[in-house]
Amino acid sequence: MHGDIVGLDLVVVVVVLVALPLMLLVVPTWRIYVKAGEPGWASIVPLFSQYTLCSVVGRPVWWLIFLLIPYVNFVFWLIVAMDLARVFSRSKAFGIGLWLLPFVFLPILGYGSAEYTAPTGVSAA
Repeated sequence: MHGDIVGLDLVVVVVVLVALPLMLLVVPTWRIYVKAGEPGWASIVPLFSQYTLCSVVGRPVWWLIFLLIPYVNFVFWLIVAMDLARVFSRSKAFGIGLWLLPFVFLPILGYGSAEYTAPTGVSAA
């Protein structure tokens, strides 16, 4: 009986610490991709999600490499967040918010009234 309670507690901890925060990022990202004309399911596929994000913000595919390199990715994620804010007609401050507090700003972007505008002035090749 005691083992069942411990097992149930572990499941609750996993859901609260892993699944819930993940859903707070995946679901708004799904909606953002749909707004941008991309498949929403791309938000749940690990590398394809970053590839799709680069496509949405108008960055070249090879940027995916920099997004995977530790420490270097902080700078590139900031640039991508700024670009994401730009293609949804949001301010630079909103882009910094996307970078620092994605749990707050992704739902605002995904569920809000922001409309996607195709990226301009950024090379996609």
